[in-house]
Amino acid sequence: MSMIKTVNICKTFHGKPGRGPLEVLKNVSLTVEQKEVVCIIGPSGAGKSTYLRTLNRLETIESGKIYVEDKLLFDYTGGLSNLHLPYQELNASLLEVGMVFQSFNLFPHKTALENLMLAPVHVRRLSHEQAREKAIGLLDRVGLSDKIDAYPSQLSGGQQQRVAIARALAMEPKIMLFDEPTSALDPELVGEVLSVMKSLAQAGMTMLVVTHEMGFAREVADKVVFMFEGSILEMDHPDKIFTSPANDRTRQFLQSVL
Repeated sequence: MSMIKTVNICKTFHGKPGRGPLEVLKNVSLTVEQKEVVCIIGPSGAGKSTYLRTLNRLETIESGKIYVEDKLLFDYTGGLSNLHLPYQELNASLLEVGMVFQSFNLFPHKTALENLMLAPVHVRRLSHEQAREKAIGLLDRVGLSDKIDAYPSQLSGGQQQRVAIARALAMEPKIMLFDEPTSALDPELVGEVLSVMKSLAQAGMTMLVVTHEMGFAREVADKVVFMFEGSILEMDHPDKIFTSPANDRTRQFLQSVL
């Protein structure tokens, strides 16, 4: 069973008058299998983050199909939906998709523990005690068992991002999306976040990761996708992508970043 599948996804941003439309995604088709780690690489403006945001309805699409766990959730043609699922059914499927952003988006007035407990209590309807027990376990899992009562302002950027990962895991998603999760961090803090992500991959979590960390992509990914100007130009095993890319633009990009 594929966990995520997109077929010919297209997305256009309509800017200010006189600027004309900007095609951000052009017929993007990608399949992520169960327990697979897929890393998307490419230059800024390639459409990587926008693609990730279409998967959980943070961005709408003009055309194409999006499946989660082999279930068709979105089917658009010419900006119009061909599919009208009941809200509860759609929402239940989207809850299977967790997301970690570049910015941590933690509630500043809540402790690390409280940040993790909010959604399980209010969305999953867990009891306070169940949510607390789960949150404590997850903070321990990301190496922050000593920070349960700390507020975001008392944590480093790397610690805040680890709390954000734990918060996403608290909803028990089957798929984790990471949108450049280390890009806002100081270089010395990147490793602690990547270490948590590696442990998730080793535990069998299905992951789709937009990243500039080429070492992580090479070491952890089952498949690397190179995007450029809204299209997937190349997709292959990391050994193949990093040692002998088939596309000239992929080769140019890797030479510039490695």
